[in-house]
Amino acid sequence: MRALYDSKSKTLDDRGLKIWLSQQARVQSWLDVEAALALAQAEHGVIPASAAENIAANCRVERIDLLEMDRLLREIGHGFVPVLKVLVKACDSESGKYVHYGVTTQNIQQTAQLYLAKQFDAQIQTFLRDILHNLAAMARAHHDTLMAGRTHGKHALPITWGYKVAVWIEELLSAQERMREAEKRIFTVMMGGAVGAFHATGETGQKVQESVAWRLGMHSMAIPSRNSRVYRMEYISNLCLLATTLHKIAEEVYQTSGEEFGEVSEAFTKGTVGSSTMPQKVNPKLAKGIIGNAQKLYSVLTSCLYVTSRPFEADSSAYFIFDANIQESMECITEIVMRAEELTRTLVIHRERMQQNAQLTHGLINSEKIMMQLVEKLGKDAAHERVYQLAMRSTHESLPYADVLRQDNVIREHFSDEEIAALLDPAHYLGLCSQIAREAADRVDALK
Repeated sequence: MRALYDSKSKTLDDRGLKIWLSQQARVQSWLDVEAALALAQAEHGVIPASAAENIAANCRVERIDLLEMDRLLREIGHGFVPVLKVLVKACDSESGKYVHYGVTTQNIQQTAQLYLAKQFDAQIQTFLRDILHNLAAMARAHHDTLMAGRTHGKHALPITWGYKVAVWIEELLSAQERMREAEKRIFTVMMGGAVGAFHATGETGQKVQESVAWRLGMHSMAIPSRNSRVYRMEYISNLCLLATTLHKIAEEVYQTSGEEFGEVSEAFTKGTVGSSTMPQKVNPKLAKGIIGNAQKLYSVLTSCLYVTSRPFEADSSAYFIFDANIQESMECITEIVMRAEELTRTLVIHRERMQQNAQLTHGLINSEKIMMQLVEKLGKDAAHERVYQLAMRSTHESLPYADVLRQDNVIREHFSDEEIAALLDPAHYLGLCSQIAREAADRVDALK
């Protein structure tokens, strides 16, 4: 399976992310780990230093016979043994004896996959930082841009666009923190052998594992059990959590760029075609690409949950699932962050339409404010009941809310016409929206 493709990606800069998704990068990551293993073993006297140096020198994808590797793969049917055979062949005869010494296939492949993911993650973080800065600029520019806040799809209270963006910023800052904090558990080296207890290498094997981790800039697994799958699932889970916020942004754009809302729109490039049959269509291409790939990513996590609990000290069916799922999750998040960075940088905000939409209910959106003003006079329950009756009358009898309020004896007793007009103005009931938006932008600007 692969990430969903969208033609928009042809114009997007992946900043080298897709390099880490290639088969060549995958093979090179295996070789990088084999090189680190050989050098670490030489450091601790397990194999001759000369052998380690020769192995490391040949652990380059351009030094091995890829065509022979593919031929052996078809012949042997094992995904990793062909790599070892061509690596042994690339080394001199004496050094080749020490290739892959004292470890098992998953030790190399899992470590290599996480080593590759670590490098991939560093570039994901650059996208995330830029997305945050894009949103910070948006939150600051629109800290007081009035719009309707919606709950359950209906108008709730007035908010600002900057406040909405601040919510996204806070979630993304949490995603950033979560991913960094999890690195010590996820980006780990396992060199414990067939079941993870260092049967062939003993305490020296533990030292070798720590040395390999140091050489790769990773962490050493405390117990390198091949049965421990939760850490890889945590990696995919963290990508999913990052994706949910970017997905939320895309859903907001997808929904509110429709003609019925008209509050935002994706930047239009002359010549872009939205439909083969409807010439007027200008589709939210960036948003729909994020939505599709996010939904695909979530399905990857589901299958990981099913296989994480597989029994015994290793299970190849679980390993195959994780091998494929980490690859696919990286593909999906690549497509998501590329689009999210451009979307947050180029999104067009339609202030006037937002303000018009906030006024659609002619002040009903401010009913909480009116109620809170009455609480001091009538008490909470009585104030709620009174305003509820007035709001329902306005809604179901299609009467202007201002007229209904002015005709009510209780309201007239406590508020003048000018005060009623002020109570109905959404711009006068924004809580701390503006402050929250600016503070969120400040937190992003304070990032290192």
